[in-house]
Amino acid sequence: MKASEIKKGNVVEHDGKVWQIRDIERSSPQGRGGNVTFRFIMYSVPGGQKLDISLRAEDDLKETELLRRPVAYSYKDGDAYVFMDNEDYTQYTLDASAIGDAAGYLADGIEGCYIQLIDDAPVGLQLPQSVTLEVVDTAPELKGASATKRTKPAKLSTGIEIQVPEYITTGTRVVVNTTTGEFSGRA
Repeated sequence: MKASEIKKGNVVEHDGKVWQIRDIERSSPQGRGGNVTFRFIMYSVPGGQKLDISLRAEDDLKETELLRRPVAYSYKDGDAYVFMDNEDYTQYTLDASAIGDAAGYLADGIEGCYIQLIDDAPVGLQLPQSVTLEVVDTAPELKGASATKRTKPAKLSTGIEIQVPEYITTGTRVVVNTTTGEFSGRA
């Protein structure tokens, strides 16, 4: 498949590993005879290791067949995370290294997750665009705090810490963007 045809979310093979495309930047040179290049930001499946490569429009990347199954997060078992298929109730287990940073977004009742399978073996997890988590610890609201852009750290129910606006208090449910790890609003 040509680099110019690749879309976000595609899964490709590169240097003998499998990668999922997370972001694509297209750049067109201004001069004559310049080639359009594509910068791909991708993460290894499994493992979630980041790779940043630039290719010309006509360069080839081999697309890999990856099956996606809608799943619900069930529970954590030691270092492993257990998910259940929403349709046929198959259980899939992924270890912490395959989950990577996504672990910080896994809470009971999270919806919109997909397990990625290669040859029926679970290799990765695709999170929804955003998740709702509870703030378990943050500094008290400052007197006279306005809706300004000032932020403060807040610890969430899954253990991750994000920056939230000053008016957010402990116990508030917040929406977090899983791509950027940023506060997206109150739930």
